[in-house]
Amino acid sequence: MAIASTQTALKGAPAFGIAALLETAKTRFARYRLYRQTVRELSGLSDRELADLGLHRSMIRQVARQATEEQAAR
Repeated sequence: MAIASTQTALKGAPAFGIAALLETAKTRFARYRLYRQTVRELSGLSDRELADLGLHRSMIRQVARQATEEQAAR
């Protein structure tokens, strides 16, 4: 009896695992797109515009990463 219930429990597991894997990949890709968009937009600003925002060009990737993490936390 234990073997039958184990097989039944495992029967649906791969489908759930694949669905979870696809959902994770979709979420990570969306976060990556947001990161790239943020980097692109901030990189398009002049040094003066970045300074007005209190940023230096070397901080763009860090700020984009933080923005992506904050968006994911919501």
